Amino acid sequence: MNPKELLYAKSHEWVKIEGDEAVVGISHFAQEQLGDLTFVELPQPGDQAEAGAEIGTVESVKAASEIYSPVSGEVTAVNTELENAPELVNKDAFGTGWLFKVRLSAAPEGLLDADAYAALCAAEAH
Repeated sequence: MNPKELLYAKSHEWVKIEGDEAVVGISHFAQEQLGDLTFVELPQPGDQAEAGAEIGTVESVKAASEIYSPVSGEVTAVNTELENAPELVNKDAFGTGWLFKVRLSAAPEGLLDADAYAALCAAEAH
């Protein structure tokens, strides 16, 4: 269920490294726990992302939850489709539901591979 080519943060964000840029989103597990998303607040292009620091918010019918950046660098793009269609995260968390892109200023550290992330999710689900 968790794509093998991605890295995962313990706070349930995923990262796809593409050269010196990273695409970030929230995992399928996270969106499942939140339920139907109603609002997504994202950083702005040009903002500085710091690994482990809060960078946005997702709101659902159940709760609001912070988004933490799993990597450090400059935000280069945000998924503007989510302004009018936050449910894209629910429909396709690892595809059209991506959140933002970051030009990396440092190599990612402390992220989990798909198997380690699956184990974390299994532990949290119980």
